Amino acid sequence: MKLLQDIVSPYLEQFLSAKGIEKAMWEPMLQPSREASQGDLTLPCFPFASKLKMAPQAISDELAESFPTLESVLSVASVNGYLNFKAHPEWLAKAILSQQINVGSALKNTGSTGEKVLIEHTSANPNGPFHVGRARNAILGDTLVRLHRLHGDDVRAEYYVDDMGKQVGVLAWALANLSEEDVNDLLSERERPSERWKEKADHQRVRWYQAAQILRKDAEENRKAEIEREIGSLVHASEHGDVEVLDSFESAYSPVLEGMLATLSRLGISYDTFTKESRFVVDGTVAELMRTLDALDIAGTADNGAGYLDLGQRGLKGKTEFFYRRGDGSSLYATRDVAYHIWKWGESHRLVNVLGEDHKLQAKQVGLTLEELDHSRPEVLFYSFIKLPEGKMSTRQGNVVFMDDLLEEAQAQASEVVRELRPEYGDEKVASIAEAVGTAAVRFNIIKVSPEKGFTFRWEEALAFEAGSAPFIMYAHTRACSIAKRAEMLERSSIQCPAVESMPEGLTELLRLMCTHNDVLERSVREQKAHLFALHMLELANAYNGFYRDCPVVRDGRVDGFAYAMSEMARRLMRSGLEGLGINPIEEM
Repeated sequence: MKLLQDIVSPYLEQFLSAKGIEKAMWEPMLQPSREASQGDLTLPCFPFASKLKMAPQAISDELAESFPTLESVLSVASVNGYLNFKAHPEWLAKAILSQQINVGSALKNTGSTGEKVLIEHTSANPNGPFHVGRARNAILGDTLVRLHRLHGDDVRAEYYVDDMGKQVGVLAWALANLSEEDVNDLLSERERPSERWKEKADHQRVRWYQAAQILRKDAEENRKAEIEREIGSLVHASEHGDVEVLDSFESAYSPVLEGMLATLSRLGISYDTFTKESRFVVDGTVAELMRTLDALDIAGTADNGAGYLDLGQRGLKGKTEFFYRRGDGSSLYATRDVAYHIWKWGESHRLVNVLGEDHKLQAKQVGLTLEELDHSRPEVLFYSFIKLPEGKMSTRQGNVVFMDDLLEEAQAQASEVVRELRPEYGDEKVASIAEAVGTAAVRFNIIKVSPEKGFTFRWEEALAFEAGSAPFIMYAHTRACSIAKRAEMLERSSIQCPAVESMPEGLTELLRLMCTHNDVLERSVREQKAHLFALHMLELANAYNGFYRDCPVVRDGRVDGFAYAMSEMARRLMRSGLEGLGINPIEEM
């Protein structure tokens, strides 16, 4: 709890510096307590034992006994070598009433921190619909964008369009060379696309891509060789900046990309800018970059004329050769990625990339190359993949759960729940609430898992609406909204904070969580871990429910001014927090 830390730190500095313990040693160790029962801040005293020639428990005992009585501190306890501070609930209430808690906005760039951040995420190959595995990148990336904005950063959400690689080349070739009859024959053993998506180009054109992949694998050898030559020729031309070929690629993928973006829009995901990979080839940036790389002292040339950097000389382990130019003079994807990052550094103070764990080697290579060129590495959030019970999802193989289908199923299941709980609601209202609840359940199911952890997708978990889910938070928010509407029409008492002895547990826990709200947000942004904020929001919602149980805002037709003020702050924090997670903070459920 930073509010409390700012109060107790000067006293700790005074005591510890007198014993020869420098601030740089103890300050990083003063951390939020792991368990609320221990307190709000904890300082482990074990690292001081050898210097002071005292047992850790004796050190913490002495510090606890000498610590002065402060308005902000309810208790200072020495437990097993740890010094534990518990904030005074009355002081926390005063901090909230004096507006020391920042509510923020996830929907606009305030730029109040002075930090300018460019977050690149999603950047999926535009060759088919989003499946659940692909969408993890977009959901995590969009949540980071929102949380950075909530924190006060000036954020730009960027989509890097892979408009010239093999994936797009295969799609363009298929659309030019395969008829609908050819595609249906090649995919005869696969399930036909849902009639629901017959107007969505991403669902339709992916069949051409999948059919081409089957031909590349199973066609007669001469035919396979011919197909590879034709696709290779297209890709080669695109990598040399052939405008006609690049235009044909764009005609092939643009309708698919539009369909993908429509799916993401339903999840509340949008972008500020789109940058094409081909841009840096066409404008000559990549060619100039390759000449610069050629001149580096760690540059080498392979037997086939390909250019590479020996990054082993810069500490890279394993595959140390970073190839940036093919023998025919064309660039590789990673080369273009380096050019893109140099451009991005001219656009922002801080770069964040969201990448699958399979990009770790390339990210290291690109990072080391950027440093070789006197640029900084970007920050990278790596995430593990989502699997089906039977294995990895693959657009190529067709064994996927499409996000469009998942959202439809989520909305349908949410509709059943809403109709059961609110039979008085009309169809339009049910549909609106169910859409918000269904998309929230899907997003939260992905956000709440630490990004480095992979997990297996299961329908029943993705669509769970019980405690531990987004609807649980949403319901707490609607409860606070209902109280606010009711209180508007009633007489309200003055705001008088109750004495700590009369504060129920529900109130004290809510006060504590509201005063740590900004701390958790800051940590989530600093460490790029959206799940920390998601889990905090669950705690906040649970605490609000406890407050609602223990502290009636309206009693005998009169509004308690203090309880109303606490309820309103919680409502505002839940609203902005839900928006930070990309969840629609509806006011009725």
